[in-house]
Amino acid sequence: MYFTSNIKFLRKRKGRTQDEVAIALNLKRSTLSGYENGVAQPGIESLISFSRFFNVSIDTLLKIDITKLSESQIGELERGYDAYIKGSNLRVLTTTVGSDNNENIELVNEKAKAGYTTGYADPEYIEELPRFRLPFLSEKRKYRTFQLKGDSMLPIPDGSWVTGEFVQDWHDIISGKAYVVFTINDGIVFKVVENNLITDGKLVLYSLNPIYEPYEVHINEVKEIWKFINYISNELPDPVLPEKQLFKTVVTIKNDLERIKARIGSDITDIDEEK
Repeated sequence: MYFTSNIKFLRKRKGRTQDEVAIALNLKRSTLSGYENGVAQPGIESLISFSRFFNVSIDTLLKIDITKLSESQIGELERGYDAYIKGSNLRVLTTTVGSDNNENIELVNEKAKAGYTTGYADPEYIEELPRFRLPFLSEKRKYRTFQLKGDSMLPIPDGSWVTGEFVQDWHDIISGKAYVVFTINDGIVFKVVENNLITDGKLVLYSLNPIYEPYEVHINEVKEIWKFINYISNELPDPVLPEKQLFKTVVTIKNDLERIKARIGSDITDIDEEK
């Protein structure tokens, strides 16, 4: 059981003294000290009080070593994604951290994608992935970078590196936004998502490239979802012309074609006259 280490850790994380917490929970300071040192065991009423004070379920306080969680996992816990309150909404993610206990960004290149299907939950596999950090991203969020393959998301070029933020609660998925979706059947795909979880338990995945048809995936097939944050590429995307400029371009092409037709017609007339 991890109750003693957990309440001490959470108290210090909140920046509270034993006196302050004891007053808030209507306990004697010596009683709280006994709980934190493991020389006294709390009753059910005290457990309920600690659970409410720290906004963490009793099961989590007793069964999970919160001190061993990464910063992003603790952040999720503090935002209400509790393993025993939210149930399946808390998704256990295998990750790596640096010496400062902050999350790394693991990089999944095209070659590593095949192994990701079976190794995504394997700490040894994740540990072998290249790791880096981006200073402009939050240390309290979990990110991972995947290499894009193909032309389904043009104008984002083939081979681009797409960084996503781990989505804990899939009901937070916003329709019309881009996500990296990992399923066992399709592997890792980068798509614009329509969230139909409430109506039929499915996501509809769209490509930016209109030649690809959208398709549905049942939520039971999905293992991970990462919200699109940015991408890195050594290629510039194809320019998208403004509507007015596009109209002018079409008119110019049309005029050029008319001149070519007129020239061809003139040349044919000259040939007939020579005959």
